[in-house]
Amino acid sequence: VPTVNPAIWAPMNPSMRGQEVRYQRVLQLVAATITAFGTMVKGTMINQIQKDMLAILCNAFFEVNCIRKIAIRPTLNQKFAALCKATNIQTPDFLFGTDLVKQIR
Repeated sequence: VPTVNPAIWAPMNPSMRGQEVRYQRVLQLVAATITAFGTMVKGTMINQIQKDMLAILCNAFFEVNCIRKIAIRPTLNQKFAALCKATNIQTPDFLFGTDLVKQIR
């Protein structure tokens, strides 16, 4: 589950941090479900229903990350709000990517 970049986390108010932690807990459950599913079908052919289920879980993971960015956006300086676009690539480590300084420029 990607964490919020330290440069964005530091100035966040406690209420927003609490909300962010709750989103991360939901994502941990989704990630655990995806992992369990992968373990269950490892080495076997999966049917269309299983493919659809996996696609839905992965989409839920992506969508919750998009919601996290939308929720954080109002707490950022206006000139950095573009970082919160859902189209920005997500990395496994940080919600806003690993090279935040480059994105800000």
